[in-house]
Amino acid sequence: MPSFTASDIFIIVAAVVVVILGLMFWFGKKNYSKNLEAQTMINQHKMVTPILVIDKRLMRPTQENLPKIVYENLPKAAKLRKMPIVKAKVGPQIVTLICDRSVFDNLAVKKTVKVELAGIYITGIVGMDLSKKKNKTLRDKFSLWAQKKINGGM
Repeated sequence: MPSFTASDIFIIVAAVVVVILGLMFWFGKKNYSKNLEAQTMINQHKMVTPILVIDKRLMRPTQENLPKIVYENLPKAAKLRKMPIVKAKVGPQIVTLICDRSVFDNLAVKKTVKVELAGIYITGIVGMDLSKKKNKTLRDKFSLWAQKKINGGM
């Protein structure tokens, strides 16, 4: 029966940690490129549209509250998570839209608002600086603080 010394165990643990860090870096880089590609696509197709917000909720996406094609293309993890979903009147149609979290917190129900819309995704509210609005969660406050530190402002 072989006996392991402390240095053997340390080498094995170090090798496992290096492999895990390498995989995390590789998947993070791959995910970053996907997010960058999606963001450029959103920016290309973004248009300003007035909408009347009927209802807004944090809920899991289902086939009843999203178009069938959109629901089928959602990843499995996104189907299990709650998403900010807005029911709004765009022109003569009542549609279900997916919303950015910072926009969702500042949308007023039963009001007409000009929003930046990319397909069924609401990316921003026109004429409102969302970074200066009061944040409701500690995570939002921390992310704004981190952005200020990164950008050099105090």
